[in-house]
Amino acid sequence: MTKDTSNQMWGGRFAAGPDAIMEAINASIGYDQRMAAQDIAGSRAHAAMLAKSGIITDSDAKAIREGLLTVLSEIEGGRFEFSTALEDIHMNVEARLKALIGEPAGRLHTGRSRNDQVATDFKLWVRDQLDAAMGGVRALMQALLTQAEAGADWVMPGFTHLQTAQPVTWGHHMMAYVEMFGRDLSRFEDARKRMNESPLGAAALAGTSFPIDRHMTAEALGFDRPAANSLDAVSDRDFALEFLAASSICAMHLSRFAEELVIWSSAQFRFVTLSDRFSTGSSIMPQKKNPDAAELIRAKIGRIFGANTALLMVMKGLPLAYSKDMQEDKEQVFDAADNLMLALAAMEGMVKDMTANRESLEAAAGSGFSTATDLADWLVRALNMPFRDAHHVTGSLVAMAESRSCDLPDLTLEDMQSVHAAITADVFEVLGVHNSVASRVSFGGTAPEQVRAQVARWKGVVG
Repeated sequence: MTKDTSNQMWGGRFAAGPDAIMEAINASIGYDQRMAAQDIAGSRAHAAMLAKSGIITDSDAKAIREGLLTVLSEIEGGRFEFSTALEDIHMNVEARLKALIGEPAGRLHTGRSRNDQVATDFKLWVRDQLDAAMGGVRALMQALLTQAEAGADWVMPGFTHLQTAQPVTWGHHMMAYVEMFGRDLSRFEDARKRMNESPLGAAALAGTSFPIDRHMTAEALGFDRPAANSLDAVSDRDFALEFLAASSICAMHLSRFAEELVIWSSAQFRFVTLSDRFSTGSSIMPQKKNPDAAELIRAKIGRIFGANTALLMVMKGLPLAYSKDMQEDKEQVFDAADNLMLALAAMEGMVKDMTANRESLEAAAGSGFSTATDLADWLVRALNMPFRDAHHVTGSLVAMAESRSCDLPDLTLEDMQSVHAAITADVFEVLGVHNSVASRVSFGGTAPEQVRAQVARWKGVVG
């Protein structure tokens, strides 16, 4: 298509076409063609409403709707020739529609502007991505629940500062991520509810004098209601920012888990074995099995964070209503959505395929004086000792064990009584890691019975 065609689309205001630089900086068709399906759905709903409101004839509306389906078929079939001269997906579709059906195509834009059109298209696209993200999070949570249920009573070390702290169960650790991703799921759900208002019919910024029915188009497109202020409707990009904000938090959770998988799959830990499907080898070291999928998740997260910051910067200084700056709202959202879905799918695959090495987990669970807190708690319960005193006695026993290169259960009763004479043999009942985790029966604790209860609760939420 030629620059003359572009001028015809703009009308009589411009006598000459844009030069190459202006055309390049002004065009968005290179990326906003991803919204073709949403653009055509919005236009079909708009045409049906115009006919029902008596603004265009039924025959024109029928020609428009059928012509738009032809355009969509051409796009989906890879037969559509996009033109940079026509700037964006909206004008490309309209120009092709005119070529197909002639004069009725010129009536499609009655009662709307590209400002409300692009806001509608973008909202529909982001809404689809929110639905996809929720599906991806649910699938990951289901994979985590399977791991948690299988290992509800498997012991492993719990860490603070990446130092051994107290024994926990594998199931409890997996359920920690279920809780994290559950919050992500609720954020996506909440964002979807808030953004589900239709901008269509807000026109350029002030509404329109045509007797349009915005409630009809809102309902046709699956929105809860039309947006109540035309100025806000065309200038709002909060829905994209909320999607990016929720995606950033979810991505952060993915990155934290990826980091643990990188550590756990190392030869020094051997807590998990990742499947060959999500690992690679070394070009020079034949023994290597690298957790590349986890590492790439950890790295790709920066693109999502960057997209969030970039769109905030685009929007931070804009007056109402529409400014051309807002054309820069889509590329980073598209990229962030792609990378979030890729990261979710990769993490789900790794979790489904990975094998937790029960023996390695249990061997590590008892190291590093992990039952020291259990000993202190026993001193409080059995001897009625103030906790601070119990903390001091336990610390002395840890120092003794450390000096002998053994663990707390390896000390004799006489060793313990040399630090505090009232200690009895009953203390050894709390020093085993299985006894330790079984005792943590407080709500949300690591005891197997608590883990299984939480698994059952979350299964009822995500299926």
